[in-house]
Order: sequence, then C-alpha cells, then structure tokens
Amino acid sequence: MDFQQNMAEGKLASFRIEDYDYELPPELIAQHPAPARELSRLLVLDRSAGTLRHSRFDKIGQYLRPGDLLVVNDTRVVPARLVGRKETGGRVEFLVLDPYKDPELGETRGYRCLTKASKPVRQGQIIEFSEGIRAEVVSASGDGLVQARFLGATQLVDLLDRIGRTPLPPYIERDAGAQSEGDLICYQTEYAKHPGAIAAPTAGLHFTKSLLHELGAAGIELAALTLHVGYGTFSPIRCEDFRDHRMHSEYIEVGEASARAINRAKGEKRRIVAVGTTVVRTLEWVFAQQGEVRPFSGMCDHFIYPGYGFQVVDCMVTNFHVPKSSLILLVSAFAGRSQIASAYREAVCERYRFFSYGDAMLIL
Repeated sequence: MDFQQNMAEGKLASFRIEDYDYELPPELIAQHPAPARELSRLLVLDRSAGTLRHSRFDKIGQYLRPGDLLVVNDTRVVPARLVGRKETGGRVEFLVLDPYKDPELGETRGYRCLTKASKPVRQGQIIEFSEGIRAEVVSASGDGLVQARFLGATQLVDLLDRIGRTPLPPYIERDAGAQSEGDLICYQTEYAKHPGAIAAPTAGLHFTKSLLHELGAAGIELAALTLHVGYGTFSPIRCEDFRDHRMHSEYIEVGEASARAINRAKGEKRRIVAVGTTVVRTLEWVFAQQGEVRPFSGMCDHFIYPGYGFQVVDCMVTNFHVPKSSLILLVSAFAGRSQIASAYREAVCERYRFFSYGDAMLIL
C-alpha cells in the first residue's frame, strides 16, 4: 500500500518511510528539460484553504504579494564528472563530490571522488585524464569512494569547467556521452554564481532573468544564499523508521546582506518564499543554530520531517520529489502529509513531469 492510499484510508504510521511511497509511471520522470524554463507547469497548493490550482510557472507572480521576499540558492553546478584511464588502460569514471573545497586542502588531502571502473581503483594508482591532467589516488575505501589529488591542478573548478561533464541525476537515463551541450545550460539556474554543487537546486531552474525582473517590478524582493548541493541528495532512505536516517552534510553560506533582508522581512511580517528545499534547509538550520538568521558558513545536515516546527519559511517553490526520500519528508512536514499526498495524486493524474527537469509546485 503506497503513500497516497495510506493517507486516503487513514492508515499512515508516523515514522514509517514506507508510508511515503507512491506509484509513479516511469514515463512521467522528465528526461529532458522543458523547451522553455518559465513555461513548465505549476501546481499551486494553498495550505490554509486546502485547494489545488493548475497554472504555468510564468504566472507565479499572480500568487505572490508585493513585499514577499524570494530567497534563492545561487550555487553553481560544476561539471564534476570525469572520464580517465588507469596506467594499464582501463577506463575509470570519476565524480568529484566536494569541488568547493579549498584548493590548498585539495592539494594536500585530496578530493572525495566516487569512482566507477571494471576493477576497483586502488591506493597509489595514477589516473590520466585529457589535457595531460593526472590524479593520484591517496586512499580507497573499496566501495568506489576514494580521496584523490589532482597533480599540477591549482584550481580544480577551472579544470572541471574545461574537461568535465555535467553530473546528471541517476534517474535521468542518459549516459555521459549522451549529454548535450544544452545540459550545461539547462541544468543550471540563471542566477548561479558560486561554483561547488554537483546537483542543481532544481526549483530555481524555472526562473528566467526576465521573470525575475517582472517579479521585482511587482514589488517582490530577492535575496540569495548558497548551499552546494551534494550527491547525498539522491540517497534513498533505507531505514524502516526514517528517524534513524543519517542525513548528508552540505556546505552553506548566508551573507550579511541576505541575513539582514530576511530579518527585516520577518520583522515587517512579510512572507519568506524559499525557492527549493535547499533554501528551506539552510534558513531553518541557521535559525536553529543561532536563534535568528545571521551570517553563517559551514556544514549543514538539517533533517526536516513531519512534526518539525518551521521558524523562517512561509511559502515554498519546489519540484516533485522521489518517493521515500528526505525531500518528500520535508515538503510533507511543510504542507501536511495529507495535502502532499493529494497534490501528488493530482499531479500524476494530470500527467505532470516529475523530478529535476520536471514541473514545479508552489506551496502557500
């Protein structure tokens, strides 16, 4: 029995991850971006009224108010997937998991990388990439995770920008060779600024510069923070009781100007509209750590699930999430499990496109 059926029949056990499963026809998983960012569909959930409306993303301003503060995640996705060769000639794929790391630390301790090869990569091996770039495997855990130093590369991000490939999510079933130049553009928000993510903050993919300008002209303010989205965002919850799940950590930064704008908006009782679950986690984590939103930089492993009391965020823009994931738990905590179940059932029935390249949802 899935998430939606359990909710409909009132049989939802509070902390069972199985109760957050739902049936999704595979053809609804978006494999390619929409032809135009802002023309994706938008499902609007009004929590207080308990209503659902069907709209289009470029109409989102109709549901926002002058004075609302739109908070976005300005991380930039790094083309962190590399294909190289062992000295023996064997093919190796690398996914650099922490490209945001200080270059000096990367040179001394190495970068965490997820590897894929016919035979496991071993400590001490040298991997050769294009342009004469080489990496030394400093340590290997045996499960594909290694620490690797890139020899002669002073700025890893610049290297990846030259020879790396976009690390698309695992449910987008196109191999690295099938990735198009369009992915370099489409799997990136138009306001991306700070390099370091290996997955896009996908709720932001729907915004264009012209739409943001239109919203600004309507009196909707904009603030930015940074969360470098990591591979852990795709990790399923395997614990029967999701409270036993170990949440992944990601690097975040909240600057002084954004903290000031958020506090001013809250003080004036204006709405904070978070663009994406990454923004929700960052704002709620910073508040939980400091009792208010102040400038902050460091790691965040905030796990939000039903029963959580939100302190900062009033509304949320988000995509449709993978069953039994930490993300569906977060939106269920925000909107209520029953309303999210109804919204997802409606989205499936109306053939919305799901996940990273899919359609959007606005929760008011």
